[in-house]
Amino acid sequence: MEKTYKVFVYGTLREHEFNHHFLNGAVCLARQCWTLGILFDTGLGYPAMITDKVNVIYGELYEVNEIILKKLDWLEGYEAEGIDNEYERITQTIFTDHHSEQAIVYSYLHNKVENLSIINGGDWKRHLYTNKSKLLYFAYGSCMDNERFKLGKVDHLFKNIVGCGHATNFSLAYTVHFQDGSRADMIEADDIVEGKVYEINQEALYYLYEREGVMANIYRPAFINVEINGIVHKNVLTFLVMNKKEEVAPPEHYSNEILRGAKGFVSSGYYRKLENKLLTLKQE
Repeated sequence: MEKTYKVFVYGTLREHEFNHHFLNGAVCLARQCWTLGILFDTGLGYPAMITDKVNVIYGELYEVNEIILKKLDWLEGYEAEGIDNEYERITQTIFTDHHSEQAIVYSYLHNKVENLSIINGGDWKRHLYTNKSKLLYFAYGSCMDNERFKLGKVDHLFKNIVGCGHATNFSLAYTVHFQDGSRADMIEADDIVEGKVYEINQEALYYLYEREGVMANIYRPAFINVEINGIVHKNVLTFLVMNKKEEVAPPEHYSNEILRGAKGFVSSGYYRKLENKLLTLKQE
């Protein structure tokens, strides 16, 4: 039986990035996972990480064979333990939406990052894409509805609705807790989440950062594949809960926002699924 290895990637090896082809033939185990570390911009078009006990780095988890691993070693400038490598090959815990496991991570030595800039949020895709003047944004919860946009006098920033989006390999869940109940999230699963896709600018992004509690570490920006009218759009912005908990029911006003925003926009089958899930959580 062929020997395989788990590898966590956080930079140019990630999906749609320019070195991702090195992972051709690998099996993706998780696209929204994290490990402990600090991410830096090398200024050379790729990031580097160092180990840490507090901060978090986001990336993807793959299962690779020995041939692919050797290609990754070459790319990362790793020859063997004890040699002056570009990156060291270490093993540490990777956390997914469902479990944790050990995997290989390519890491810099601490003395190599002294003059490098820290990448806030620990996400290379966020570092690359959130400064764009225009972004596609996938809303799957209360931001499908425009009532709070109007109350906040920002509804003009969300007028450009591109269409109904389908996020495959995700499931809708209510995993973040507040005093009045939960709020919506997406977790990786063999399922589909439907939502509303907007084209937004930087002003709208600033509003979303505040509303989603990004600076308070409630939600984080993430970039995913979203299908709109049969076309897959890459690196579409959405927001995912950082510290996921067991599902509980959301408050009535929040449920109403989701259903109001989804009605007549998502498919009838998905709308019934939304209703049934909310009803089930309410009865628990």
